[in-house]
Amino acid sequence: MPQDDFDVEKEGQVEIIGWLYQYYNEEPHDQVVNINGGPVKTDDIPAATQLFTTDWVVRYMVDNSLGKKYLEHYPDSPVKGKLKYLLPGDITPDQSDFDITRIQVMDNAMGSGHILAYAFDVLMAMYEDQGYAKREAANSIIQNNLFGLEIDQRAFQLSYFSLMMKLRRYDRQALNRSVMPNIHVFIAAPAVTEEFLHSLKASSEVIDEIQDIAAHFMDAKTLGSIIELPVNYDYAGMRNALEPVATAQKISLFGNQQTAQQLLEIIATAETMTQRYDVVVTNPPYLNKMNSTLKKYVKKHYKDYSADLFSVFIWHNINMTKVNGYAGYMTPFVWMFIKSYEKLRTALLSNVKIDSLIQLEYSAFEEATVPINTFVLKNTKNDETGTYLRLSDFKGGMMIQAEKVQEAIADPGVKYLYRTNQANFGKIPGSPIAYWASQQLIRDFETGRPLSKFVDPRQGLATADNNRFLRQWFEVAYSSIKFDARSIEESISSRKKWFPYNKGGSYRKWYGNYDYVINWHNNGEEVRNFKFPNGKQRSVVRNPNYYFREAITWSLITSGGFSIRYREPGSIHDVSGMSAFSNDHNQLMRIMALLNSPVGEHCFKMLNPTINLQVGNVTVFPVLHSAIEAPTWDSLIQNSVKLTKQDWNSEEQRWGFWTLPVLIHIAEHTVLVICHIHQRISKIRVTAKHPFKKLATWWHKIQNVPKKCQTFGLGGH
Repeated sequence: MPQDDFDVEKEGQVEIIGWLYQYYNEEPHDQVVNINGGPVKTDDIPAATQLFTTDWVVRYMVDNSLGKKYLEHYPDSPVKGKLKYLLPGDITPDQSDFDITRIQVMDNAMGSGHILAYAFDVLMAMYEDQGYAKREAANSIIQNNLFGLEIDQRAFQLSYFSLMMKLRRYDRQALNRSVMPNIHVFIAAPAVTEEFLHSLKASSEVIDEIQDIAAHFMDAKTLGSIIELPVNYDYAGMRNALEPVATAQKISLFGNQQTAQQLLEIIATAETMTQRYDVVVTNPPYLNKMNSTLKKYVKKHYKDYSADLFSVFIWHNINMTKVNGYAGYMTPFVWMFIKSYEKLRTALLSNVKIDSLIQLEYSAFEEATVPINTFVLKNTKNDETGTYLRLSDFKGGMMIQAEKVQEAIADPGVKYLYRTNQANFGKIPGSPIAYWASQQLIRDFETGRPLSKFVDPRQGLATADNNRFLRQWFEVAYSSIKFDARSIEESISSRKKWFPYNKGGSYRKWYGNYDYVINWHNNGEEVRNFKFPNGKQRSVVRNPNYYFREAITWSLITSGGFSIRYREPGSIHDVSGMSAFSNDHNQLMRIMALLNSPVGEHCFKMLNPTINLQVGNVTVFPVLHSAIEAPTWDSLIQNSVKLTKQDWNSEEQRWGFWTLPVLIHIAEHTVLVICHIHQRISKIRVTAKHPFKKLATWWHKIQNVPKKCQTFGLGGH
């Protein structure tokens, strides 16, 4: 670990606590989070979701939320100079009354308390600016300004420790005065028995509320901060009913004291959850493999935002803020682009402002296996122009990202800083947060027609067990492959077992990636009948009417960049080898040329910069009709396909291989000999599964191959 993480003068105490806790969780994290794992159990949720937030990201989120909130009231305050990660942008003046003791900051997934600890420092600067003594300010911050929630007991203890050490720095007597931070750990509600309810001296309304709040917290260790609660509980009435039982001198045989104490803790947590805050900042849990309890709850209460737990927090937290309040986040950046989060994007763009956003380089945050962004929302509709930083091109980890942020703050004219009106995002299908899109490109989306008007993009077959049904073409008898079927009927009548299979493949434009064949005997009888033991279908046969048709095709995974290829008739397309079809050959080829252009690459990086390019992203690509009306393109396209096909077939492991390209340029009589030799060998390959007696008839024809090769200076091999 860097030595600065131990340096108290450089806030090292918070860094070291956070990193140590993350490393403490590393082994259990790796055990419960893996690509083949099932839903995460309740007890494993802390290990699966605890990620320590890098210091500069914490500072960005707090500076641009809490710090900006203060500057709206005091724009010329020297506090501004202490906000090192405050991005360039407009600050809307707020003339309303301001009381620093009433500014409330919440982190409802606080982990080891890094965000709250830095918020303490920023608040201390604000209190000093207001004329408070440090000791008085520190006590007020702990008691009035900071709030936190957490499901993990150990993380909660670390947060408590961090905040108390912050207070102790300014008040040596703090630990002797029972000062308690406003932070809470979720506990599951105890059973509320009839005997316990009879012990309470309260009205029937209060009794009903106690039962209701207990029911809401039955699964609190699983649901945590996303529990939806009524806002009109009589918290004072419930406390008055429970406190006499919790503090009773006489011990109850039924455990009534312990039940009352636990319910009082739950009431304190619930009251914190139902408040509205000036600032809500968090690094929420990232979890899409939810257990049944969590999944059912999320589907019921957050249906439109249920793709991942972090997206639930995005929506939940902005609704925890007051009008003109701020919510800061660090999350995976997939919410900005892919279809699963389209309803979240639409809701945010319609109701709140993206005040600022930093999109990190794809693998900058090594602690997570997903690409990250950090952003701040403002609960207002009055202004739609935000500040955006695109750090995608700057590799080298989080320190390089921090340096580039500082450069943009020092010089707002850098090319990777954008000031964009979020209303433009709604003009692009799917409303991706494409803040770097030019006005011309946005106009093209408005005036162009979607690609789906010209070709028909379709997903293909998912076998559910490729090892069982797929082979490399050279792993089966050459004679058992049907290379040129044009329809399902023709494939059935051929009685062949194996057919070309389009599985996507690596980056390659125009032509290629003919590697696989599939067992499609008798119209895929074995694939279609592939089921789970309970009888449920495993394989998914999508769009079979498009099988064996000519197509243009791209790979689902585009980590090497987007590329699209012509696919001759005769193949079945895979879910990873997505394809588009048309009855107009020339139009199909022109669309391929358009998508293979730099314009195509630029658009797709905007529509979906992740490594998975879906059919939905391709269908909305804007096509200006004039772009595909140029017949002068046709010869260039045909030549590109022809040259790429020759290149593909120049390697010996291709089924279209005939001779090495270098041999084309030697003397004509030598070429004839080589072709003659290759023809004999090819015929042997074709008959490789025939009886040895038949193979023997070819043996005498190749006995003199080494001698002939030596004659022409080609060696004897």
